[in-house]
Amino acid sequence: MISENDFDAIYHEHKRLVYNMCLHYVLQAEDAQDITQEVFVKVHQNYEKYKPEAASLKTWICQIAINHCLDFIKAKKTKKRRGFLQSIFGGENEQSIDLPSDVNHPGIEAEDKEGLQKLMLQIQSLPEHQQTAIILTKIEGRPQQEVAEIMETSLKAVESLLQRAKKNLQKMIEESEGK
Repeated sequence: MISENDFDAIYHEHKRLVYNMCLHYVLQAEDAQDITQEVFVKVHQNYEKYKPEAASLKTWICQIAINHCLDFIKAKKTKKRRGFLQSIFGGENEQSIDLPSDVNHPGIEAEDKEGLQKLMLQIQSLPEHQQTAIILTKIEGRPQQEVAEIMETSLKAVESLLQRAKKNLQKMIEESEGK
C-alpha cells in the first residue's frame, strides 16, 4: 500500500498534467476535474500494480488518464445515442437530447473562440489513437518519443497517426467550409 505522503507527492506533482490532458479530451472544465479525481483514485488503488521497469510513473499516470477520458467520451456518445433512439421510438423516459454543447475550455478565450471551439470538436471526432496523438503532440507539446511510450506504440506509428489525423482534420475543415 502506498503511504499517504508518497501519494500526496505523486498527486501534487502530476495533478496539473492530468487535469490539462483531460481538459483537452473532454473540453469541459467540470468533467476534466471529475475525471482527474477518478484518475488519482485509480492510481491510489492500483499503485502496487505499477511496474517501474515497464514505464515511468508519469507515463503510467498518463495512460490511466487517457483511458478514463476515452471511456468518458464513449459513455457520453452512448448516452446521446440512447436518448436519440428513445426520442424516435418513444421511450419510457422522454428526455431532451444533448446536442454538441459549447466547449467550456479555459484555454479558449481568444478572439477566434468559435473557430477554436470548432477545431477542438473536430479533434474530438477523430479516431481515438489519432485524437491521442494530436492532443499529446500538438496541444500538450510532448515529444513524439514520449507519446509513443504513453500510447505503447512505436515512434513510426505515432508519426503515421499524426499524418492521418492531419489529413482527416484538413478534410473536415474543407467540408465545413464548403470546398
